[in-house]
Amino acid sequence: MIRFTNCRQGFMAALVAVVFTCHGWAQEASIVIEDKVAGLVPIHISGYTGEVDQTLKFDLEVAGFVLVAPDKARYTLTGKNGTQVEGTLADSARRAVLARSYPGGTPRAQAHSLSDDVVQAVTGRPGIARTKLAFKHETGKRNQHNEMVSEIFVADYDGANAFQLTQDGTVSRSPAWQPGHRTLFYTSFRPGRPCIFSHDLATGARSPISNFNGMNDGAAISPDGTKIAMVLSKGGSPDIWVGNVDGSGLRQLTSTREAESSPTWSPDSRTLCFSSSEGGGTRLQLISASGGSMRPLNIGGLRGATEPDWSPDGKWIAFTRMGGGKNFEIYRVDAAGGVAEQIGEGEDPSWAPNSRTLAVIRRQGNVRKLSLLDAFTKQPKDVRTISGSCGQPSWAK
Repeated sequence: MIRFTNCRQGFMAALVAVVFTCHGWAQEASIVIEDKVAGLVPIHISGYTGEVDQTLKFDLEVAGFVLVAPDKARYTLTGKNGTQVEGTLADSARRAVLARSYPGGTPRAQAHSLSDDVVQAVTGRPGIARTKLAFKHETGKRNQHNEMVSEIFVADYDGANAFQLTQDGTVSRSPAWQPGHRTLFYTSFRPGRPCIFSHDLATGARSPISNFNGMNDGAAISPDGTKIAMVLSKGGSPDIWVGNVDGSGLRQLTSTREAESSPTWSPDSRTLCFSSSEGGGTRLQLISASGGSMRPLNIGGLRGATEPDWSPDGKWIAFTRMGGGKNFEIYRVDAAGGVAEQIGEGEDPSWAPNSRTLAVIRRQGNVRKLSLLDAFTKQPKDVRTISGSCGQPSWAK
């Protein structure tokens, strides 16, 4: 998982005290919020002001907590913010679970660090408050071909600190992170056709990865960071190709008259799921990354599935489907196949590193907004982003 923060690592890990009263309590404190549990964890937060208070509440609500009065709380988080953020988490019996302070960095970064520690203490899983999102953003301008200009932006997971990565003045889309690296892959029309580039955020260096005649789009980097899947039309219709992460060693996986799109990798980097058109509709297919026949993913007989994304824990595949009233809907299905469950409205799902939260795009009138969706409680939470329409979020892992 990639985390970006202004706090130095040593300061973020500064431990004032972590108190467990006995071995039995230590086990109780690590309460995992299982996928089957739809309920939220009641928590009361007090003592914080301004941006720190807002940040903590946002982070914990996204992580599966619900803000309640003190007498309804399973946990209480008390503290203060001034020169530094401080926090003490206790259970309903007033037994301390953790007590920490966070010197250094901005107040927002300190608050994110505290909320991640609360999530870790209660659920046993790392928090996501210090992760990053990349997304496409429409600038409102048009290029010489009268196409809507879109650029690639990067922001904190809650939409704060957004900055524009590309300055191409044309169509830029389909961002995808290289796991474990500060490198983004995306498609840009700047060369005159859709081409795939890699972009090192640390140095600013940009390199072409695929620049064949026709379509070069849909880059997806394998979880082990060594391979890239792409949609290329160099052989005719848009098919799935796989190569080394630098674009070398290309191998064609599909060869159909239908159009394939949106490849996503299994966590073991051995299988790809993608969308394939057929008879005016689309369905999800699976194929080995080493080649072979593609096979349909059972999603309970639903048609029109697109934009699959495989959860990092390997359990789920989320996808988009057109619902009633011309609204897009987000579904999730067991990665082994089964009955798909609708979990919210939106499109372009991208799993967070916690395999619980999805970044999605929700339409509000003619504007598409970035939102975070809890895949199990089905609760959405819009993020604050720059004005205008966003699309195709990609979560750094």
